[in-house]
Amino acid sequence: MDTTDRTIKKEVVQIISKTKRIRPARLQAKANLMQDIGFDPVDVVDIILELEKNFHITIPDEVPIDTVGDFIEYVSTHVIRKAS
Repeated sequence: MDTTDRTIKKEVVQIISKTKRIRPARLQAKANLMQDIGFDPVDVVDIILELEKNFHITIPDEVPIDTVGDFIEYVSTHVIRKAS
């Protein structure tokens, strides 16, 4: 994981943690947002909107995003792709 990936991961976790005021340390990559952390669909939409705004990307509705790691991977892949 290079510096860019670490920065993206940190920022994604920060955005997710801010949504429900959850300590970033609790947000492990495999944690399912709804089942493990107790987010509801509106919380997930809020996260998506915030990530789209901060990273200038679009996350389509059909993309399966269930875990913290899914968000990190999607954002990392699409931000890096746009930068190149």
